Amino acid sequence: MAKKKKNIAEHKENFIQEQPITTTLEQNYMPYAMSVIVSRAIPEIDGLKPSHRKLLYTMYQMGLLRGDRTKSTNVVGQTMKLNPHGDAAIYETLVRLTDGNGALLTPLVDSKGNFGKQYSRDMACAASRYTEVKLAPICAEIFADIDKNTVDFTDNYDGSMKEPLLLPTTFPNILANPNLGIAVGMASAICSFNLAELCEATAAFIKDPSADLCELLPAPDFSTGAQLIYNRKELEQIYRTGRGSIKLRAKYRYDAKNNCIEIYEIPYTTNIETIIDKIIALVKNGKIREITDIRDETDLNGLKIAIDIKRSTNAELLMHKLYSLTPLSDSFSCNFNVLIQGHPMTLGIGGILQHWTEFRMDAIRRQTAFDIQKKTEKQHLLEGLAKILLDIDKAISIIRNTELESMVVPNLMTGFDIDEVQAEYIAEIRLRNINKEYILKRTAELDELKKEIEELKQILGSDTKIKNIICRQLKAIAKKYGQPRKTEIVQEEEIPTLDKEDFIEDYGIRLFLTEQNYFKKISLVSLRSAGEQKLKEDDRMLLELESTNRADLLFFSDQCNVYKLKANDAPDTKASALGEYLPNLLGMEPEEHILYMTATTDYSGFMVFFFENGKGVKVPLSSYATKTNRKKLVNAYSSRAALVYMEKLDADRDYLLMRNSDKATVLNTELLPAAASKNAAGVQLYTLKKNSSISRVCPAEEFVTEDLEYYRTRKIPTTGHFIQEKDKANNQVPGQIRL
Repeated sequence: MAKKKKNIAEHKENFIQEQPITTTLEQNYMPYAMSVIVSRAIPEIDGLKPSHRKLLYTMYQMGLLRGDRTKSTNVVGQTMKLNPHGDAAIYETLVRLTDGNGALLTPLVDSKGNFGKQYSRDMACAASRYTEVKLAPICAEIFADIDKNTVDFTDNYDGSMKEPLLLPTTFPNILANPNLGIAVGMASAICSFNLAELCEATAAFIKDPSADLCELLPAPDFSTGAQLIYNRKELEQIYRTGRGSIKLRAKYRYDAKNNCIEIYEIPYTTNIETIIDKIIALVKNGKIREITDIRDETDLNGLKIAIDIKRSTNAELLMHKLYSLTPLSDSFSCNFNVLIQGHPMTLGIGGILQHWTEFRMDAIRRQTAFDIQKKTEKQHLLEGLAKILLDIDKAISIIRNTELESMVVPNLMTGFDIDEVQAEYIAEIRLRNINKEYILKRTAELDELKKEIEELKQILGSDTKIKNIICRQLKAIAKKYGQPRKTEIVQEEEIPTLDKEDFIEDYGIRLFLTEQNYFKKISLVSLRSAGEQKLKEDDRMLLELESTNRADLLFFSDQCNVYKLKANDAPDTKASALGEYLPNLLGMEPEEHILYMTATTDYSGFMVFFFENGKGVKVPLSSYATKTNRKKLVNAYSSRAALVYMEKLDADRDYLLMRNSDKATVLNTELLPAAASKNAAGVQLYTLKKNSSISRVCPAEEFVTEDLEYYRTRKIPTTGHFIQEKDKANNQVPGQIRL
């Protein structure tokens, strides 16, 4: 048994070795990360990822550039020769390239059938056996002169065929179509630009690299249209660094006849289902009350989200609210990460165009060198043919009198002083073409051929001429394939600036506060048809007031704190419900109790506080206003003496202060100076004897008496007046009205 354990231990030692984590990452993780970056997620300068390039090249090899469409299944199957992945992954790649899906601003695949939609999350594409595809006409520019050694080729995964490392696209496809990818430790997000604008801007940039790209290239353009909020500063940053954010928002129209808002274009970064789900959630949560119904009415005519609204609703204001609360307004975060010769680089527009220009110039040099070689070879053959013209009969005689076939070429070489290639070419001429007319026609090409070769050599040696060729090609592409912009540019200054208050629905509400700290907010509309307010058996109504849904609510507690709550953040309730329990709603301290509640929209007026020690203070309500959305303010009022009464004042008024149960005074709050701070101790209002205190405070009109002026004081502090026996009886002294 011990021997067996020893063998197991030795076996483990052979397979399990300790290793520093840095070594493990370097040996195992980094190769994987680089494979994802280089071979999958980050596009190269031709604007394609390997999966796209393999798919398009397969279609090119299948003759689908000019032929009829073929079943998508056929394309997927053929692509597996270059891309050894499952058919589902290849078909998803194909779907994104089609004009039917609408993901690309300049689609590369002409399609027939249902390919889903970029703007829909749930609209699935049909299976590959039901759809048909071919290369779009623009692909003639993607594969231009690929057979003239313009790009390098490499073996496919099993060495059975060759595939291009890049495609010699004659326009900057890297910026003509959106490209999104997530690699390991980095990502790429490239927005698309209008093809015509891009080609014109690229041509201008090639001629003058110092030109202002913001003037040449107005703004990105997206396949789903919508509106782009133009911010010159942000756009300059994106153009310069390749990083930044572009704000997009949906387009809508208002159907007055049906009182309906129709959204017909949405930002590229969102979809119909997400928008509808968010709007439904807002309606359910009571954040939006103007919407009665929402429907997806997308059909063959295009995208449409229909929103039914109430008759009194301002459609424009509602849309601004939806822009702020839903993906109807969204951003495209740019991160122009591109592979340049196998190295990921984050480049601005100028940098991308510079590298693309160098790539394209190299392709034209290689194409030109290829043409020179082919034309030189042809020239060499024709020069040999020209020598035949000097004596056709001699050539015929040599061939006819040569006994061995293998000696025809050597005898021609000797007879006309030509090399083997020329002799082989002459020997292969058909008998019917061995006439003076044919030979003269062919040799007449020599002068033109020499001229063409000379021109090609001049192009090969001149960067300026190569750049001129690129510019001519770009302008031809812009003219042939250019389309009007889909995304409308809207200046940021033209968009009205709305406050948060504008987004809050304004309607009348009534607020209720109970002794046991239950709180209700009920709309006045609901209140009209409501019955009696439901309370707990041992609870009673402490306070109720009317306000508006845009008001701020202030709750004063017995621990000298004030809690602030936006009225629109409080849920609406019904008379038949107990309401919200304030400790839960406000996050109050344990054993804390709310004494008073008020509402304000402008923080005008005062809070008046009366204390047991005979002092009183008038605090401006503005003392409780804060720039930030703070939920709790401490030291809301003085804690030096017990509080007897508090109330909000919109204007000065009379209050009755009772000392114990024997004396009382009436004073107007204009005698109280406004306090500098909210927790001020206040001024002495009542001169108190030892062991005496203010026991009761109430508005003067609540004290029943035939002679109120008997108790009035014109100055403070005051000693008060003895309460008349009749007034004691009428007011149930001793007692306290409210705290």
